[in-house]
Amino acid sequence: MALNLEDYVSSIPDFPKEGILFRDVTSIIQDGEAFRETINQLVAFAKSVNADFIVGPEARGFIFGAPVAVEMGIGFAPVRKPGKLPREAISCKYDLEYGSNEVCLHKDAIQPGARVVVIDDLLATGGTAEASCKMIEQLGGTVAGCAFVIELYGNGMAGREVLKNYEIFSILKMSDN
Repeated sequence: MALNLEDYVSSIPDFPKEGILFRDVTSIIQDGEAFRETINQLVAFAKSVNADFIVGPEARGFIFGAPVAVEMGIGFAPVRKPGKLPREAISCKYDLEYGSNEVCLHKDAIQPGARVVVIDDLLATGGTAEASCKMIEQLGGTVAGCAFVIELYGNGMAGREVLKNYEIFSILKMSDN
C-alpha cells in the first residue's frame, strides 16, 4: 500500500497569526518512513532534471535538500538570512505581502554551468524560491527546477505563477484554508 504523505502533514489553525492555517511538515520529518518517501520523491525529481547541485533555503530547505544531495552524491548550499554566511556572499531582496525580506548565498557556492535544483518545504507566494533562483543565475548556474514538499493554492498563493519560468515539482498540493 502506498504511503499517503498528506496524512503526515499537520494543519495548525491560527498560526502564526489568526486566520492562517499553517501546514506543518515537521510531522513528516518525525516519521522515518514518511521522511524517506519524501526524500525519495525529491531525489527522483532532481535526477529527472539532471541536477548536479542542490540549494535549500533556510531552514526547512536544509532539512529536505541536504539529504537529497547526499543521496545523489552531489553538493548542497544553504540560502540564508543576512549575516549568517561566513564567507563573501551575494544577496537578493524580495517583497512579501507586508514588507520585504532578503536571502544570501555564498559567492562561490555555484559553479558556472551547474544545473541546480532549489528544494524547500513549501511553495506559497514564491518569493524565497524566486530570490534563490535569481542568485543561482547571477552566479552563472542554471536553475534545473524547483521542488517542494507542499504547494499551497488559493487566497493569493501565486508561487507557481511567480516561478513560471522554471520547472516545478510539488509532492503535495494543498489549499491554504
